Amino acid sequence: MADLNNSILGIDKLSRLSEPGKQKTVINDPSAPSFTDTLQGFIKDVNSMQNHADRSIEKMVAGEITDVHQVMVAVEEANTAFSLMTELRNKMLDAYQEIMRMQV
Repeated sequence: MADLNNSILGIDKLSRLSEPGKQKTVINDPSAPSFTDTLQGFIKDVNSMQNHADRSIEKMVAGEITDVHQVMVAVEEANTAFSLMTELRNKMLDAYQEIMRMQV
């Protein structure tokens, strides 16, 4: 019987939360990183992947690395990350241009 009462009280609380006309305020978590911080972190990661790929190529040419596959994986990871960053930039520019068109 107590479980039934708890369930009914829970449903009652839910129905009050979803009343029409009431707006829910969303508060951002202050410990969550900002968009700028996330984007800067991604750019730093891409840069470090590019540097790692460059160092791997230099080591292969110097004869320190004999496994060509290891070098190719590093180069392809850097290439994929750079391509993703370029696409993100293009999408952000498209979104910015769309917002500017809406304001005119």
